Amino acid sequence: MTRRELLSLPLISLARPTRIDRSRMSAITDEIAPSPAEAIGFARQYGLKWVELRAVPGQKTYYQFLDEPDLRAARKQLDAAGIRVSFLNTGLLKFPLPGTEPLRYRNETPEARARRLARDQAEFDRRMEDLRKAIRAAHILGTDKVRIFAFTRVAEPLALLPRIAEILEPMVALAERENIYLLLENEASCNVATCAEAAALLELLPSRHLGVNWDALNGAAFKETPFPDGYNLLPKDRIGNVQIKGRSVLEGPQKLDWAAIFRAMEADGYQGCFGLETHIFGPELFQKSHECMREILRIVESLDAAPASD
Repeated sequence: MTRRELLSLPLISLARPTRIDRSRMSAITDEIAPSPAEAIGFARQYGLKWVELRAVPGQKTYYQFLDEPDLRAARKQLDAAGIRVSFLNTGLLKFPLPGTEPLRYRNETPEARARRLARDQAEFDRRMEDLRKAIRAAHILGTDKVRIFAFTRVAEPLALLPRIAEILEPMVALAERENIYLLLENEASCNVATCAEAAALLELLPSRHLGVNWDALNGAAFKETPFPDGYNLLPKDRIGNVQIKGRSVLEGPQKLDWAAIFRAMEADGYQGCFGLETHIFGPELFQKSHECMREILRIVESLDAAPASD
């Protein structure tokens, strides 16, 4: 990591901003536009200062696996537009933990099972190598936050959490040495899907270099009320990023009260960003991204006009 890259990392822990406004909004680039240049155009259209990176827009390659020259080119393109990276989304540990029986693969053929087991073992064996690649990418791109998961969900995920914590411990130690924060996403297909499960795992690993990427809508798949119930279970000082699913801001049964969420997180001193993950797939994806971002900004800008009730 160069001195320039170190100095460019977000100084959130020092600056301690709490007001939630447009300057804290972000978006995952591969769901807002079909190319990096058009994603930057989207961000500039809405006055965003941040983006989240996952796959390169229009490609199937994750940023974490890009070669260094490509990463530096991506950083240069973002810098030229005055846009910074709030979060690096990776797929780290989003696969079955060897030795477990994931629910989603119950009906595999013997041949498919054998292939999957070999693939899962290979991915598990290179987890530290993949983490180092993600850390390298994060340093070059100028972010200190990297997403991880908790392996594909089993029938009794809580019983598996001590083993997951044991696996995460050296990964968190490496991240701490590299000034990186690993943010565990509560993901419905993984062993940490709800806020209750996230809180239980974080309790096993007290390092502040392991936190939460809170996707408010994901826990609803397990009958968890995202807010206020789920949110109130999370350790507030370990929420490092928040992702907003498109369906949670548009009219429909999955809509959440984001005005109330923003106010609560502002009061609790949340310092990170909120990233739009549109997640409404099909030919309308990019159109829906615009609709979602307009609604997010409308909600944010209404906070000052309509103060919270007592």
